Amino acid sequence: MFLLAGEWFSYTGGRTGPSPVAEFPFAQFMVTIANASLLNDLESPREQGLAEARAIQIGMLPQGPLRTADVTVCYPFQPFHEVGGDFLDSFTLTAGVIGIYLGDVTGKGLPAALYAALEGTLRGVHKTGTPPMVLSTVNRRVMLRGVSLRYAAVQYGCFDPRTGILRIARAGREGPLILSARGCRGLELRGIPPGMFPETDYESETVQLERGDSVIFLSDGFSESQNSTGDFVGMERVQEVCESLREKTPEEILCGMTEAVVSYCCYRPRQDDRTAAILRYLPNDLGAEASPAG
Repeated sequence: MFLLAGEWFSYTGGRTGPSPVAEFPFAQFMVTIANASLLNDLESPREQGLAEARAIQIGMLPQGPLRTADVTVCYPFQPFHEVGGDFLDSFTLTAGVIGIYLGDVTGKGLPAALYAALEGTLRGVHKTGTPPMVLSTVNRRVMLRGVSLRYAAVQYGCFDPRTGILRIARAGREGPLILSARGCRGLELRGIPPGMFPETDYESETVQLERGDSVIFLSDGFSESQNSTGDFVGMERVQEVCESLREKTPEEILCGMTEAVVSYCCYRPRQDDRTAAILRYLPNDLGAEASPAG
């Protein structure tokens, strides 16, 4: 008796009488072998393809934190599957202005990741104007392609460290959060996610940041995680956690946010992609050397 492809088989040879294990018809035996071989043939390319897709998606993310003399931007990217539907980027624009966006595609897995690749092109259209104009351009481009019934919520901001002014537009997501000495508050902007209606206007808000303030962009993998009884973390609890971590470094704030959500969810496996990014307007005595940024 031996085990093959999850099935037990017996070989009685010249022995007479019933086998201790019910005899398996030879034709079914061969079909089982063929199915096992086919399954292996299918699984191997699939796993390889997902690994390659994962590598491509990582390659589309910022290659480490963005650091200038006045600003630090860092992030964690935690997909639910091998690939995820969240996307983000940060980059320097003209005159030292920092551009940053974070998006969250409906759904999970490879289809969401492919749609994220389509939507995650704000770097290529950032020269089209203000954040609302950029989101409008992205919306028109996505509508022209008409490739999916999915949509993506997006937050896009431009920060000028010379003046401390942040201009931001939002399309279908809560936040971002402003963390300052006065506490943690969410910006209340309205906007329809790109890809839903052909002619969509986006409103923006201008925020005056002080040195030491942070702007936290996050996907709903934080606020919409659930504990064992089905209760959501909620944005209010996320804000409370961030406020308690205000004196920490951006990296420590991100780690603390993740740990708080994981703890609230009783260390259950993630139910969604979980991505966040922090832009910290550095105090004068904490300026860092600028790193290369696209």
